[in-house]
Amino acid sequence: MPLILDSSPSPSPPPSSIESSPATLRRRERNEADVVIVGAGILGTSLAVTLARQGRSVILLEKSLKEPDRIVGELLQPGGVRALNELGLRECLEDIDAIRVKGYEVIYYGTEVHIPYPANAAGDDDGRRRGGSSGAFDGENPGVGATEEKPLLRRPEGRSFHHGRFIQQLRLAAMREENISLIERTVTGTVKNDWTGQVVGVEAENPKNNGSSNSSSSARDVYFGQLTVLADGYASRFRKEFISHAPVSKSKFYGLELIDADLPHELHGHVILGDGAPVLLYQIGTRETRALVDVRDGTSTASVANGGVKGHLRNVVLPSLPKCVQPSFERALDEGKLRSMPNSWLPPSTQQVPGMVLLGDAMNMRHPLTGGGMTVAFNDVLTLRDLLSPENIPDLGDTAAVKRQMRRFHWRRKNLTS
Repeated sequence: MPLILDSSPSPSPPPSSIESSPATLRRRERNEADVVIVGAGILGTSLAVTLARQGRSVILLEKSLKEPDRIVGELLQPGGVRALNELGLRECLEDIDAIRVKGYEVIYYGTEVHIPYPANAAGDDDGRRRGGSSGAFDGENPGVGATEEKPLLRRPEGRSFHHGRFIQQLRLAAMREENISLIERTVTGTVKNDWTGQVVGVEAENPKNNGSSNSSSSARDVYFGQLTVLADGYASRFRKEFISHAPVSKSKFYGLELIDADLPHELHGHVILGDGAPVLLYQIGTRETRALVDVRDGTSTASVANGGVKGHLRNVVLPSLPKCVQPSFERALDEGKLRSMPNSWLPPSTQQVPGMVLLGDAMNMRHPLTGGGMTVAFNDVLTLRDLLSPENIPDLGDTAAVKRQMRRFHWRRKNLTS
């Protein structure tokens, strides 16, 4: 049997609640749901919670439920915080040592330029706080002088954090939903109707059996849904099958975790611009700061003859950093915990495959330097909450109606994804 994590709405649920739910039994015994979502990451998990709260039955599949360890997806812009609040998931930012972010400090050839978030950075029309509606403002300082008739003009804030901690909080939120089964499985392919080409579900195998000589066809399961959502991230195994575009990557972000770094401007992201490619610095915890260095493919100072990427970081990047940051950067470099991730660009695609939609980084990516990926994902979920609501699409098996709504989705999201 697959590992199935069903939620409990309270510490002591009534005996007849989840266990006897027809939708739960259908998910457990027949592997059937209204929606099958592949990928319990930023978009997949938040979409699962959102659809479940609309009364949809959801199977959420993830190849590993261990805490992910990534060097991007760590800074949520104010518009993302607002969207997270509107989705009812603001609590996922609690108890993960998240850091408030008030804006950016751009250091251009040693000259500091302070850029606070504008008043409308959270996506509000005028940036005014109205009873906590945006959720992107500093809740610790409600301000003085605001009245119901004249709300106080406030600047919004983002949040930065360890990516894995935030993901785990989202997954816990999913596990608390009665309408979701979170299952640890590796999805290997889609299941289609041979006559119509409609995607009717996915095939998956237990990740614990991967590579085992004892594994057999009995370790495989098929999960059926009226709608299948593929949100398996930047390294999607399904992208080539369903869209014609391929990601374009001409550089990588090399990441270090600095301990007790002395940043020029607290509670701000920092962008260092000079002769080399950009460097991004931001806190992800009380003591931890992420350093991301953009290194283009073929950079001569990162060649093997010059000591590779570490040589580039030590000889070119380190001297260009603010003096106060250099000691912690050098310590992290000496410890050798250097990691990388491709900087990819992928234009969005319309969704016209019956029974299936491709979402998140699997469908659309922008350079991580923009810090907009998670904000786009949460706002995509807000848009889909409306377009795919039971009021608009009573039956998700109505593929023609779903395809019409996904065409609307493609155009509605343009302002956030350009």
